[in-house]
Amino acid sequence: MPAMKNPLVTYPSFRYFFLSRIASAVASQMMMVILAWQMYDLTNSAWDLGLVGLAQFLPSLVLILVAGQVADRLDRRLVMAWCLSGQMMIAAILVTGTMQGWLSRDAILLASVALGIAKAFQMPTQQALAPQLVPATVLPRALATVSSGTQAAVIVGPALGGFVYVAGAQAVYMLSGVLFAAAIAAMLCIRVQEPPRAREPVTLQTLFAGFDYIWRRKDILGAISLDLFAVLLGGAVALLPIYAKDILHVGPWGLGLLRGAPAAGALLMSIYLAQRPIMRNAGKVMFGSVALYGVATLVFALSTSFLLSLAALALSGMFDMVSVVIRQSLVQLDTPNEMRGRVSAVNSVFIGASNQLGEFESGVTASWFGAVPSVLIGGVGTLAIVAAWIRLFPSLARRDRLVSPS
Repeated sequence: MPAMKNPLVTYPSFRYFFLSRIASAVASQMMMVILAWQMYDLTNSAWDLGLVGLAQFLPSLVLILVAGQVADRLDRRLVMAWCLSGQMMIAAILVTGTMQGWLSRDAILLASVALGIAKAFQMPTQQALAPQLVPATVLPRALATVSSGTQAAVIVGPALGGFVYVAGAQAVYMLSGVLFAAAIAAMLCIRVQEPPRAREPVTLQTLFAGFDYIWRRKDILGAISLDLFAVLLGGAVALLPIYAKDILHVGPWGLGLLRGAPAAGALLMSIYLAQRPIMRNAGKVMFGSVALYGVATLVFALSTSFLLSLAALALSGMFDMVSVVIRQSLVQLDTPNEMRGRVSAVNSVFIGASNQLGEFESGVTASWFGAVPSVLIGGVGTLAIVAAWIRLFPSLARRDRLVSPS
């Protein structure tokens, strides 16, 4: 039957985009794992380990306005190629520093900041580029396909980096550089019919146009803020070492499985959504998936069984992926092409903030109340946010199709 065929195979530029995304994601995951390992090996400091992640997040916050302008004014393929080239150069510097022995704490932090700058431009640009490669009716399936590849990279990248690390950190960085080069080559093979864009002067109005657009489009505002607060409250990743050691008593091997469970669940769901995209009742499905994410968080909080905990985390990844695909589709489909870069830049900061601040929130509440009450509070908070957002954004709750009829 025609419905069983995957229409994405008929769009060569999307295939190149997908290949570039996978290669760069695997390379990035490998680099992040080994960079953090080297930092901890050098300093034996959890604080310095946290600084590595913070150093990569802050540039996206500082450069949000600039990154959005660049993504909307320049050829997005070339912007992506430059971002990937920057990361390839950083990999080469890390190879040199590792082999010559001058890679210090400060050098790792500087490399992390440089990676953060490249990703500050990469994230909104790649979000804005994807809708140019396929028709609007196919975009939800395309985004689910990209998400499945990204989740696979989250699982494979660290494992591959750890395996290659046997030959030394420089080998991991070399392989990352090769993958970034492949990602650049695939990106440059993309052909996009660029519509004419207005070259309006840069003013305060154009700089903050992304914020203004999101504020006026309540469906987009509701979807982005729902994800922000749900992940901010419901995330339990930062506390997994406590659960593995003190509650589930499984040790480092169990911690590795616990950390991989949400990504594995998200991968399975994204594969499913790539084959069976959400066509109707998008708002209800989104709110329902976030609510089930909260329920899965509550189950994990109370579980003292390793297998049940694994299942709860996998389910949380599945339900989160449903909301991610719907949110990304709504943001891109409801935003005109000339605004997608600036809107995607704001969306990227929201995503980064929810993950980074979510870990901070978990740590603070755990230090006050303990690990189990902290995760319980997060799960209950997520359910409360869902109930509140249904009342605050009724048009989003009633949204039927992802493609807006207007």
